[in-house]
Amino acid sequence: MTIEYVDAGEAIDHGALSAVSGTAPAVADNINYERILNARSESHNWITYYGDYDGKRYSLLDQIHTENVKRLGPAWIFQAGTSGQIAGASTYAFETCPLVVDGVMYVTGWDGWFWALDAKTGEQLWRYKHAVPFDVSLCCGNVNRGSAVANGKVYFVTPNAHLLALDAATGKKVWEKTIGDVRAGESASLAPLVVKDTLITGSAGGEFGVRGHIDCWDLETGEQRWRCYTVPKPGEPGSETWPADGESWARGGANHWVTGTYDPETNLYYAGTGNPAPDFDGAVREGDNLYTDSVVAVDVDSGEIKWHYQFTPHDLWDYDSTMEMTLFERDGKKLLGHFDKNGYFFVLDRTNGELQHVTPFVDRIDWGTITRDGKVTPRKYPDKEGEPVHFYPGPAGAKEWTHAAYSPRTDLFYVPVADVGATATRRRREFKEGMPYWGAAVQVDIDDMAGSVSAFDSHGVEQWRWRNPHPMASSVLVTAGDVVFTGTPTGEFLALNARTGEELWKFQCGSGHHGSPMTYSVDGKQYVAVPVGWGGWLEGIIPGMLGAGHGSALIVFALPD
Repeated sequence: MTIEYVDAGEAIDHGALSAVSGTAPAVADNINYERILNARSESHNWITYYGDYDGKRYSLLDQIHTENVKRLGPAWIFQAGTSGQIAGASTYAFETCPLVVDGVMYVTGWDGWFWALDAKTGEQLWRYKHAVPFDVSLCCGNVNRGSAVANGKVYFVTPNAHLLALDAATGKKVWEKTIGDVRAGESASLAPLVVKDTLITGSAGGEFGVRGHIDCWDLETGEQRWRCYTVPKPGEPGSETWPADGESWARGGANHWVTGTYDPETNLYYAGTGNPAPDFDGAVREGDNLYTDSVVAVDVDSGEIKWHYQFTPHDLWDYDSTMEMTLFERDGKKLLGHFDKNGYFFVLDRTNGELQHVTPFVDRIDWGTITRDGKVTPRKYPDKEGEPVHFYPGPAGAKEWTHAAYSPRTDLFYVPVADVGATATRRRREFKEGMPYWGAAVQVDIDDMAGSVSAFDSHGVEQWRWRNPHPMASSVLVTAGDVVFTGTPTGEFLALNARTGEELWKFQCGSGHHGSPMTYSVDGKQYVAVPVGWGGWLEGIIPGMLGAGHGSALIVFALPD
């Protein structure tokens, strides 16, 4: 019998689907900070969003390797539902990354859904549905990217900016907090991150002219520990990069809507921030506009920003920098690697934010140039309202929010590339709370686009490229078996040789990939899980690439017995 808890906690009987009535094994009771610190050492599990705090998306599992991956086949499929429309515009997509703890899988979905599954068979153990208002303001899709687990509970955020803690064994709600102002256009979609005895979240909604923030919460009670705003108010460090008069800073964007990474030695949380608001109209926000399009290194105990690096000063092109901040070491230095939407790969010293070098990772870039030492020369934006400007990469590239991976075995980064341009036509609009605040109409080049999975060494030198006719919008996973996994918008899930880029295997999943694959093992057998379900704002700009349809599912692969 599966028990579903619907928002207020009432139980609904959905029939005999589980051998244990309405419960999952209490495997999460022993998940604590010490185990998460050493998450990669227990690679049979996937107990935190990136697989470890460092964001590498690298697994030590090697049962599936370059020689036998061609024998992979579906082990089980969980049908999560059907994509569709909400609020007249935004679409559902399956953008999650599942977690696995000792044979139990925790999966978030769109619109407030959460499932616990048997990781070996796919049987549903329990499910939960949070009631999301139908008129919640969402820029780019009704989506959720994952959860956190610790101390017998699972944690996730909802589109209407709530943070929930559920009992990991039963799915019953333990506590709920409001983490953003939904009336102003704030929302939430990232996977929370457990650090010590706290939980870190971030806000979304920059396209509605909100002020971004990062928040820290007590794991047990949900009490707020601190809030770090990512746009400084007048008098705070960085406020000089915004107009002195007016209130542009108060609606400046810079939202942190993708999970950051954490270094326990520096005690810093590395958070990427989004574009400034309005996206394309810089005349109402003169200056560099800190801390938009940046990485901010936040002390997890105090919430204080210790250092920052801005990838695109005074952004006019919608170049969010929310993507992962991958932590790695080279020549005795603690470094951070970041593939930015603006088309450049940055490597920083993660102890102080000093730039080591920057190199392009996509072929077409004309919004501006950045030299290897970081000097930015932007292209002039047309002064006249209504005058169109074409630029590369467009807001759909050069990399979506989905994640690169890094293998210490090969010393290579594997990045999903979207080589696609766009045309923006500035249309100044007065700010109105809760209404879109873009400052332009945007048309993406749907007839001239390409994609790839490209492998770069840590110095920014490309080593190989697997080409695709469409932009890549799936996260990448790499394993100790030297296999790179990713998915295409047209539905293929594929395996590449991590050293050469050779295509080793592929499987048509029936819908496009816009989520994050992961791997785990149960009873000594390795599995690879991938969420399948195309949607979000990309659905509107890349039509006709949806495989067999919009159905959303979690497909789990394994080698035959």
